[in-house]
Amino acid sequence: MTAYTPDELNAIASAPMTVGMAVAIADMGIISSAIEAVALTKEIVGAGKKYPNNSIVQSVFSEAVLASGKIQRKKPDFKPEDIESGAFVTKAIASVDLALAAIGDKATPAEITEFKQFVYACAEAVASAAGSGLFGSGDPKISPAEASALSKIKAGLSI
Repeated sequence: MTAYTPDELNAIASAPMTVGMAVAIADMGIISSAIEAVALTKEIVGAGKKYPNNSIVQSVFSEAVLASGKIQRKKPDFKPEDIESGAFVTKAIASVDLALAAIGDKATPAEITEFKQFVYACAEAVASAAGSGLFGSGDPKISPAEASALSKIKAGLSI
């Protein structure tokens, strides 16, 4: 497995969390936010099994690493003005850029592409977790605000 510094590991770990939170913030609701948080957690916890040959994912999201507590996953720092201005998506993309800079040349281009796909899958999981209506059970699952955030994130990831 590739050796990353603690700061690099934290940068890589922050990217999917920040992207997922950005999509959740795009269209917040009390119940839907809880459902979306569960969806994001499932995507992150399942990453090690979903990407068994990806050195980036294995370095940060394997079951052993997640269980070890070595990586400090911090809640993304979004301020109320970020929500009002829409800057949360820009911050999420900046988080991905930091992760990619941390990865640098320590992974193959194919692994980096797969990591980007994983990050986007986290955003999609959040967006499709809860719909409108009572307890997030309505359709459509992906609101226009979430679709806009997904589009910006996808462009930021260049996938």
